[in-house]
Amino acid sequence: MLENRPEFEVNATDRKRKNFRHMLSRYLSTPIPEIEIEIDFNGQKQRVFTDDYGYFVVWLYPEKELTESGWLPITYKIISEEENTQEVKMSQVLIVNNEANYGVISDIDDTVLISHATQTLRKLRLILTKNAKTRLPFPGVRTFYDALAGDRKRNPIFYVSSSEWNLYDFLVDFFDERALPKGPFLLQNFKSGLKELVTSGGGSHQHKQEKIQRLMELFPALSFVLIGDSGQRDPEIYAEAVTKYPGRVKAIYIRAIGMKKKLDQDLVRQTHAKNVEMVLVKNTTEAYEHALSQGFIAPQEKMSVVE
Repeated sequence: MLENRPEFEVNATDRKRKNFRHMLSRYLSTPIPEIEIEIDFNGQKQRVFTDDYGYFVVWLYPEKELTESGWLPITYKIISEEENTQEVKMSQVLIVNNEANYGVISDIDDTVLISHATQTLRKLRLILTKNAKTRLPFPGVRTFYDALAGDRKRNPIFYVSSSEWNLYDFLVDFFDERALPKGPFLLQNFKSGLKELVTSGGGSHQHKQEKIQRLMELFPALSFVLIGDSGQRDPEIYAEAVTKYPGRVKAIYIRAIGMKKKLDQDLVRQTHAKNVEMVLVKNTTEAYEHALSQGFIAPQEKMSVVE
């Protein structure tokens, strides 16, 4: 729950000034703690309070057997005793298909979304002057991720990013605009202030390790394909996952970006010794072709992408 945060309606024709105001407001909003929320899923209700950041985390253990998988409806009811009102929000929650062949854990910035995260001025120019309808994905990403999701989208895709929760609405709109496969976003804690906007996406990236650990332990029978880029610490984080969860990683794809277009060969040897390839790719086509050769995706029309 946040206050001082307007509803964002964006268009491809929006001026830079409007995009700047929208992005600024995302980092100047104020969290509202201690708001009571009633969650209704699969006929089961549970109440929880928002934390200091205006967010909440709750584990639900359905009393009724789930007969469906995929994105199922969930209702959030905001309880206000003082005003005796109840505001209802409809959303969806992902139930992973028991027939999934594997899961995908993917970074977002400079992996899916062109961000220039390692170049501060170029990064800020994109963040402050463009919006969800004018930012661009890397060519071929939708085709590749659709193929990884597989038949009936049975293979779940989780987006683990160093972007903050401030950008959640932007990411939802961007993925919808570009028809990218839907998946839960696991982001950094909410931040407030101009300094946090300038340093957006930075930090130690420790939270990525924590989110990957959560997914590995939440789905112990599932193996994963890991996708990231060379700009920050994805190779090190993914190599650690290979060591910590032997036999659970099928392959690692690292997009070469910026000045860091080489992999630490010690990391490559470390993962290879555990029968996991860490593949440096120049574009999406190379990752697609490797996944095809390994049988991760079904044979389809050959994808060719120029980046």
